This record gives sequence, structure tokens and C-alpha cells, in this order.
Amino acid sequence: MNKGICTVSVAAIRAEQSHQSEMVSQLLYGETIDILQTTGKFMKVKMHFDGYEGWIDAQQISSISDDFLTQRKTQLVFNPMQMYNTSQGAILLSMGSEVNSDNANPSFLSQETIAETAKQFLNVPYLWSGRSFFGIDCSGFVQLVYKTHGISLPREAQQQSEIGDVLSFVEESKPGDLAFFENEEGLISHVGMMLNTQEIIHAYGKVRIDEVDSTGIFNKELNKHTHKLRFLRSI
Repeated sequence: MNKGICTVSVAAIRAEQSHQSEMVSQLLYGETIDILQTTGKFMKVKMHFDGYEGWIDAQQISSISDDFLTQRKTQLVFNPMQMYNTSQGAILLSMGSEVNSDNANPSFLSQETIAETAKQFLNVPYLWSGRSFFGIDCSGFVQLVYKTHGISLPREAQQQSEIGDVLSFVEESKPGDLAFFENEEGLISHVGMMLNTQEIIHAYGKVRIDEVDSTGIFNKELNKHTHKLRFLRSI
């Protein structure tokens, strides 16, 4: 099967082979894919990182070999908005992008805790299906934060809610634990990351910190609970 690598800062993954089609996720610089099908100017791809499938503009992908993946020494870009010089020029990278490095501890890597890493996204605007500093959704947010700490999570909140150990009470949570929230139909519709037993960081309008209790997320600006808590999980 042919394989490829993303060569732009952020590439849209779409539901259909059209720029007008809904964006269902994003591919970051250096992330690799299987090429399932090529139709005109679009490729149907499957991400190696989380198995997500969709259509992408073929101009944003370069072909790679199986040997490239085997021999590749990959590091994750932890710090926000780094410039990375390539043979084609400078690329603006978002957290979670992947680059080759022979240095086991390159200077742009950070040893921060998961909660501290999450705070680097504060005020990043909400973008449906986004997963970068240019715009992000709730599940893309927690996926990228965990990715920078070497932990792979699925793309969707519902899938993420099946990973880890369930906690009985909010008071049991630790920084980095995930809280899941349900909609009126009882389906998981939102996810956020605990900073402590009383605060949560999540993508809602923008990445923000709100209060959380056994009922759910309380938004002081709106003076009401905006999300109903279903359960918490320790990853």
C-alpha cells in the first residue's frame, strides 16, 4: 500500500473529495498516512496515528517508502508555533507536528506536565474537527495534549470515553484526567481535561478554564452549567 507524509502546517481531512465537503479532522506536518485511493486531485487516506480516514488534497502529501517509516527518528513538537526549516523553506508548526531529528532531546521539546501542556492552548479558537493551534475542537484538544506526552488517544470523544479507568467522584480526579459530558440523548458529546478537582480546561468557543462539579461544567460568564457530567476517566 502506498504511503505519504503531510508537507504543510495543517491539512484538512474531508468527508468527500471536494474542498467544499465537511472537514472531519486535520493532518499535521510530518504525520504519515496510508493512501487508500486517488481520485483526481484528492486522495482517500488513513492516518497512522489514530486510524482516522478521509479525503485530502493530494498536493499536501508527499509519497514515502516503507523504509522511510522504519528508519525514521521522529520527535513531537511540544512547544507552540515553532518554525522548522526544510529544504523548501520555513514551515510554521503546531503542537503535535512531527519532525525528524537525530537529537534525542532537541531544544524545542518541553518536559512539562500534561496539565501545563494543556494550558498552552488557552484561547485557541474552537474549530469543528480542528486539531491545531490554528483552531481545535474538544476531542482534538485532549488528543494532541496526550500525543505530546507519548500517549495515543482516538480522535472522537465517544471513543476516548472507552479508554482508562472510570472514577467514581470528581474529587478523585488528578490533573490530566479526562471528564466526559453527555447531551440530552445521553450520548457523549464533549470532553475536557481536569486541572484539579474544581477546574477543567476544554474547548468551548475557545480553549478555556471553567469550574466543574458533580453536575458538570459551570460557566461563570453565563452563570449556568453548560455541560452535564457523565463520568471521568484516568488514562
